[in-house]
Amino acid sequence: MSTTVTSEERQILQADGSALPVTVVCLVIIVIWYVAAIPMNWVVTGTKIELAGGGLYNTLLFSWNETRPVIPAPHQIALELWKSIATVKPWMPKSLVFHGWVTLSSTLLGFVLGSVLGIALAIAIVHVRFLAKSLMPWIIASQTIPILAIAPMVIVVLGSLGFTGLLPKSLISMYLCFFPVTIGMVKGLSSPESMQLDLMRTYHASSAQVLWKLRFPAAVPFLFTSLKVAVAIALTGAIVGELPTGAISGIGARLLQGSYYGQTVQIWAALFVGSFIAAGLVWLVGVAERLTLRRMGGPA
Repeated sequence: MSTTVTSEERQILQADGSALPVTVVCLVIIVIWYVAAIPMNWVVTGTKIELAGGGLYNTLLFSWNETRPVIPAPHQIALELWKSIATVKPWMPKSLVFHGWVTLSSTLLGFVLGSVLGIALAIAIVHVRFLAKSLMPWIIASQTIPILAIAPMVIVVLGSLGFTGLLPKSLISMYLCFFPVTIGMVKGLSSPESMQLDLMRTYHASSAQVLWKLRFPAAVPFLFTSLKVAVAIALTGAIVGELPTGAISGIGARLLQGSYYGQTVQIWAALFVGSFIAAGLVWLVGVAERLTLRRMGGPA
């Protein structure tokens, strides 16, 4: 008796197989985190523990519940996330949902601009031969400059021209995320074999037809792989863009406020929200990739 496994069942089996290792790794990290919090917070809690009489109970109590710890315990971050998300209205400045949306809007705009720029540069490089030698080195060199050095200059220059708020942060995101898209698309557009290109020429196909009927379909897997990298970097660019502006909203602003007042729990909670947003964006790109490949006749 033969049985066939559908693509949906295969995905479920794969998900079940990967859930246990991921859960075990997360639990190990949490245990190590709790243990590491004891010596790392000793600078703050050592005197309090000695005054309380020492002992394991007092050590754990003070190390894992310090108001301004060097490194907060996981449950402190979870409580801060609950307080800043579930107990505050989303449109209030104290809500991490509000700050996350401000950063997300800059991220999405920068991601779209960077993706369009990266695809356009890749098409130009593939079709204009001298650009591969003249433009590509500059594209690579642009990423050797630290973004922390570029961000203040972009903010100051655009601010002097009257552009503030969303646009400067989006341009910083664009600057970071166009690079992986360009590199991935150049490789993808160049992936068709010489025999395939020769066959298109025998059909008297124009450059545009070769691009849309051969090169671009071949580059789709490369595109989505680079988009996953780009969307995560775009979020980093948006957060970095908020730091030199003294912004009052956004994940970067939340990090600044926490550093100013020594609220390490607030800082870690903002970092976790940023990581959740990045993971969600990468997951959405992955969903778009599966749907696109399915429409193109690829594996589901």
